[in-house]
Amino acid sequence: MADEFIKGFVLFAIGGLGWLTFGGWYRTPSYYDVVQLVNPAEGVDSVYGEIGLVAGDAFFWVMIIGALTFWVLIPVSRELRDILDDDADGDAAN
Repeated sequence: MADEFIKGFVLFAIGGLGWLTFGGWYRTPSYYDVVQLVNPAEGVDSVYGEIGLVAGDAFFWVMIIGALTFWVLIPVSRELRDILDDDADGDAAN
């Protein structure tokens, strides 16, 4: 279980750092605004800017889906598999 936690944490940390970096570059018009990182992108008029926006969104989803996969989905699937295996063993004994 510890290795799943670390894998999820690494994906969460890398995704979060990438999202903060690209969000700070492309979605933060001023550091004195209350709303940052979620503003619509303004003034992006190059291919590199578009790539930065896509990379920021990708890092956001890596952060969310990676953590959920290793912290929730894999442990739940293992528990379900154990429960189903126990039920199958109990039915075979009868």
